[in-house]
Amino acid sequence: MRPHRRPAASRLLGALLGAALVAPLAPAPATAATGSASADPAPAERRAGTRQVDQTRFEGAKAFRAGQLAGTRVARDRVFLGEPVATRGYDGRTYDVGRWTGRWVEPGFGLTQLVASWEARTPGDSWVEVEVRGRGPAGRVTGWDTLGRWAADDRFVQRTTVSGQDDDDTSVDVDTWKVGGTAGMAAWQVRVSLMRRAGASTKAPSFGSVGAMSSRLPTGDVTTSRPGVARGVVLDVPRYSQMIHQGHYPQWGGGGEAWCSPTSTSMVLAYYDALPSPGSYSWVGEGHVDPWVDAAARSTYDHAYDGTGNWPFNTAFAALHTTSPEGGGAFVTRLRSLREAELMIKAGIPVIASISFGSGELSGAPISASNGHLLVIVGFTASGDVVVNDPAARDRTGVRRTYDRGQFEDAWLPTSGGLAYLVTDAEHPLPAPGEHSNW
Repeated sequence: MRPHRRPAASRLLGALLGAALVAPLAPAPATAATGSASADPAPAERRAGTRQVDQTRFEGAKAFRAGQLAGTRVARDRVFLGEPVATRGYDGRTYDVGRWTGRWVEPGFGLTQLVASWEARTPGDSWVEVEVRGRGPAGRVTGWDTLGRWAADDRFVQRTTVSGQDDDDTSVDVDTWKVGGTAGMAAWQVRVSLMRRAGASTKAPSFGSVGAMSSRLPTGDVTTSRPGVARGVVLDVPRYSQMIHQGHYPQWGGGGEAWCSPTSTSMVLAYYDALPSPGSYSWVGEGHVDPWVDAAARSTYDHAYDGTGNWPFNTAFAALHTTSPEGGGAFVTRLRSLREAELMIKAGIPVIASISFGSGELSGAPISASNGHLLVIVGFTASGDVVVNDPAARDRTGVRRTYDRGQFEDAWLPTSGGLAYLVTDAEHPLPAPGEHSNW
């Protein structure tokens, strides 16, 4: 659950009426970083302003060995903690540290926002920290900013972000790196630190993918896109309601309106038959419907943000269950219009989208308004309207909804910038990027 910025009139209307919810995919195996900038190919979107989005991911031995290894090693297309180069005190314990630093990435425009994504494994008392820094148009390099401290479970280390860090004309807003001024950053660089408690285990933390979505988006209204290749295609995505979990586990958000993101993520994992094993949610109380949603909420909870809507924490959780040697994974990106979402649906890939709307702005929604809500795009009608699984419905029977295409894009593109989780498995690879730079 992540609140989004809305135009002033919509923010005022939402404040007066009260939002019902506040809230806040798989790459094919690769051996090098992928991603480059390109113009939006759709004429309607170009008329509304260029939506510049670049997704670059580092995956595979070749890409990892091209980075800087310090106390880390590459094996089986992953980066592992090797012979540590430092120790670090954290939460009263001492950890051995190894680092990997990627090459500089130039998206081809002055980026103003960046969201990282990763797939990592953290056995025992181990964890990862993901950082980013930028290089301005004049060549000035910023300091490193922390985007996430993450572990697969919370037995030893609590997942957190570090909002603030507002120096070098950059800042961190939960999981989003923001750049001040008008020029933006010409390049970015990512660093991953792998930590394991000193003397506690020989099992090494590792990661198999890391990258980021950088963007520079226009302001103002959008022109409704023309229906594309997925008219009449609806995927059979299971339906879960976040509302049936109202009051569950206050220490992880309390269910209900707070759990739209992990509920949406769970629907997509169920579609791929990749939900967590029953043993991983055996702690959930008897009688809880869809207990894997409770487990997903716990596994995505950001203890600093105090919510389950952290975007990369959700994709990191999904990546744990969909990534295999044959393919699959998950990451955060921005899509430029529903035409790009249609390419995903045509490939059999549901899209988790982050929207925001005021009263009367999304006809047929189960809630009157929201400052930030996650749902799953599962298909399109023959006329091009959007078929979704909206977890804000009171129960499963009301989850499947159809929304007007123009209203949906107005709730998605100007608010979150078209933000989406793309989760895939080996049987459903991403469509060929072609002119697209955002996957």
